Amino acid sequence: MREDWILTDRHLSKISISSNPNNEPVSIHGYSDHLRCIGIGTDAAVFQSTDVSSYVFKMYADDKIQKVQIEGKVYKALGDSPYFSTCFGYKDNYLVLNFEEGITLYDCLLQGIPIPKQVIEDVDQAREYVRQKGLNPRDIHLKNILLQNGRAKIIDVSEYVQQGNDFRWEHLKKAYDQYYPLIEGKPVPLQLIETIRKGYNQRGNHSPFEEFMDKTTRFLQRFGN
Repeated sequence: MREDWILTDRHLSKISISSNPNNEPVSIHGYSDHLRCIGIGTDAAVFQSTDVSSYVFKMYADDKIQKVQIEGKVYKALGDSPYFSTCFGYKDNYLVLNFEEGITLYDCLLQGIPIPKQVIEDVDQAREYVRQKGLNPRDIHLKNILLQNGRAKIIDVSEYVQQGNDFRWEHLKKAYDQYYPLIEGKPVPLQLIETIRKGYNQRGNHSPFEEFMDKTTRFLQRFGN
């Protein structure tokens, strides 16, 4: 472990992460003045150290730590790519990653920042690159894509060893092409985004995406007007 990471490791030891049911974001327990939480997902939280700000530390929930080694190996397989961050190493419950500037597509919607078509094209190219490496690009959604200088950067690769297509990206692309023009450039209320997110996650395998989006469109049209 690098010398400048050892101090951060001591600060991270004051923090623990627990997961929550129903695909809800993790909970963070503990505190350190030397750490700033810059991202929260359903399996992990990401911290930036005030001492080594060029790195971030992705800490997994206690019942998800098996994913640390898996994700580290995925990053190694991906190698150097403009579409993904760099993993410098990992410990028992966290990975050390390059700090990436930018804003998630989720926050773009909240703030009304336009999402260019180039981002969609970049993710398509990133997915093809992943397949060429013998991996499976899945679990790609608004919270793990950064808008970075007009281009896309994907910041979570933990599920690329799993089989099957979760269709998240296909659904997101369809929503972008067919429905995003209704809200482009307009800040979307958090409550509306969360209602849509939870509805999507809870719709079940027997509820067609088109049916879900028909209901969602009525909300968006009302908001767009």
